[in-house]
Amino acid sequence: MFQVRDLPDDLDAVRDAHAPAAIVVDAASDFKTVPSAQAEDLGLIVDALDPYTAPAEWLPEDVPTVLRRYAGSDFTIGLPGDGSVAWTHQTDPPVVIVKPRVQGSPEDFIDFLIAEALVEVGLDAPEGFLGFFGEEYRALDDAVDLGPNSTYQIAAALYDGWLGLQTRDVFAEWLDVHPRLGEAWQDAGERIEGRLSGLPSAMAHGDTDFADATELACSSIKHALELPAPYTALDTDVYRDRGAEYAVAWAEKTFEQR
Repeated sequence: MFQVRDLPDDLDAVRDAHAPAAIVVDAASDFKTVPSAQAEDLGLIVDALDPYTAPAEWLPEDVPTVLRRYAGSDFTIGLPGDGSVAWTHQTDPPVVIVKPRVQGSPEDFIDFLIAEALVEVGLDAPEGFLGFFGEEYRALDDAVDLGPNSTYQIAAALYDGWLGLQTRDVFAEWLDVHPRLGEAWQDAGERIEGRLSGLPSAMAHGDTDFADATELACSSIKHALELPAPYTALDTDVYRDRGAEYAVAWAEKTFEQR
């Protein structure tokens, strides 16, 4: 299921700087969530497995099944929406997993995604948005009056944005230190800049719903792009410092004003 991936020199340097113990592997097949049987295959290349579980009281009654399964006792890795490269602290050492769906993408962009994951591993941040929100996930669900699937999508986006506040300065430094990776980061930002600038109009005309808009805006934070309202309040040091509590307060205020 998993094969250790060889890394070019600049990626090796990123790993040494941020997550020196991490192992980068290629997955044999695509996945949204790695089932227990396949996840346990990682035991062949790591020293130990430490499956994640979350208290049942964190979850609203109507939470999507995939999230309830992820929070349960079965050893699973990843959630829908995690992207083409995933990482986990449920192993010792941590593992970065490259999915086959990246095939066909520019090599520099793939390597940037791997580098991004290595930086995130080094933050020692919660693995996934459920760990980020914890018991605040219920409060977010109460604030977001759009149904469980939209709450899931918004939670994942807010977590992604919070990570971006902590990683973007590192990415900007790569323009000088690791120019190939830095330019891939910059190019990725330029590709979404047009969609971001058109977001207020798309929302006003009903062409983009709130969950999709939040996903786009929050994914732009790591690229240091200028966000439109109401997302400007997320591009702040206070969000980076206060995390989930601030995200819930932002959601409450935003939905009160809609």
